[in-house]
Amino acid sequence: MKNILTVSHAIISILLTLIILIQSKDEGLSATFSANQSFQATRRGADKVIFSATILLAVLFVVTSLAFVFFN
Repeated sequence: MKNILTVSHAIISILLTLIILIQSKDEGLSATFSANQSFQATRRGADKVIFSATILLAVLFVVTSLAFVFFN
């Protein structure tokens, strides 16, 4: 059980890192101080899938982290 939990936690953490790195929106430090007030109201297509996958992986990461606390 502990080995399965360790492997799944490692895989989830790698996938979560990769999916966060995929989400590039050109919102660097220069965009923070610019006068451009544009925003995206709704997510569509691949952006929505990546956003949903990020939330799912984050929840799974928290669940496996808590499982480590309870099973150790």
